Amino acid sequence: MFKLTMVIHAVLLTGLVGVAVAGVLIAGLPGWKPVALAAGGAVIASFPLSWWLARAIARNID
Repeated sequence: MFKLTMVIHAVLLTGLVGVAVAGVLIAGLPGWKPVALAAGGAVIASFPLSWWLARAIARNID
């Protein structure tokens, strides 16, 4: 399950960071801090989300 979690994490992380940074840029927030906070929040959120998704996939495969 660890390998599945890491594969999902790689894909989910890039998607979440992209959406978060795009949202900050579209909102027109000034400076680098909002971009860094959005990217950091997406990184932190991607760990439990990828674990949850891998667990759900593993349970449905069995």
